[in-house]
Amino acid sequence: MSPEIEPVASGFVAHYADRTYAAALGPGGDEVVLFNEEAREGFEAASGYWRTVVAREDLDWLVLVRTVGAFGGEPCLILDVSEENGEESLHIAYTGHSGMKAEALGYWMVDHGAYEVVVPRDEVFSLRIERLPVPADPSRSEP
Repeated sequence: MSPEIEPVASGFVAHYADRTYAAALGPGGDEVVLFNEEAREGFEAASGYWRTVVAREDLDWLVLVRTVGAFGGEPCLILDVSEENGEESLHIAYTGHSGMKAEALGYWMVDHGAYEVVVPRDEVFSLRIERLPVPADPSRSEP
């Protein structure tokens, strides 16, 4: 594992009006909520941060950022990082296509076809951050 890659939770990032923001889809299919740590014009206070809703088509770009890797030779998505007794662990989700392989690796089924497990950080290899473009215009999204 590369020590310079710090696992992060998944999330959206948007570029709007010459700035980059943490973002969330919704509340409607054609809207995005932008978040900021400081007060900005047009943003309203919300539990220690500021937020505003903008039209998705008004964004310069929108991406989904997620950390992925491999556990037991199979692909996984990093859901969370925790530390207990000085040892770092990763909560991961199986992203392969075989439930039998997932169960053989020690994953537990959390929903039909969805498997998760918590493992020591040093057992997850090939960590990398993916940036997946999301169409800013939802009408051009593929089904």
